[in-house]
Amino acid sequence: MYNGIENKVTKYKWGKEIIPGITSVATPGHTPGHTSFVVASGFSKVLIQSDVTNIPEFFLINPDWHVAYDIDPDMAQQTRHKFYGMASAENALVVGFHFSFPSMGHVEKNGTGYRLIPIAWNPVI
Repeated sequence: MYNGIENKVTKYKWGKEIIPGITSVATPGHTPGHTSFVVASGFSKVLIQSDVTNIPEFFLINPDWHVAYDIDPDMAQQTRHKFYGMASAENALVVGFHFSFPSMGHVEKNGTGYRLIPIAWNPVI
């Protein structure tokens, strides 16, 4: 079905800088092979994730919970702790496709879980 596509795809490894300033991060568990990215410039850093969790309102607060959509529940749990622990320790801005508008904020450690502190939305750049 995908005959010949392998020559048109550039493969990369987790934990490696793909291009200057963009590093891949292994975040599998909720979906197989899921990858997040760290975009860095100087001292600024943005963590971009889509499926570290599908319902952040539940799984940031309760990263040990599992959902039927977690392909590998134990790995998803480990990934949530690793990713959100890194985000909170580094006070990095996090962009999440399943987050409520404006879909970005900072993650703060909260007991055994985490919470998202959304950034203030400003339509003016």
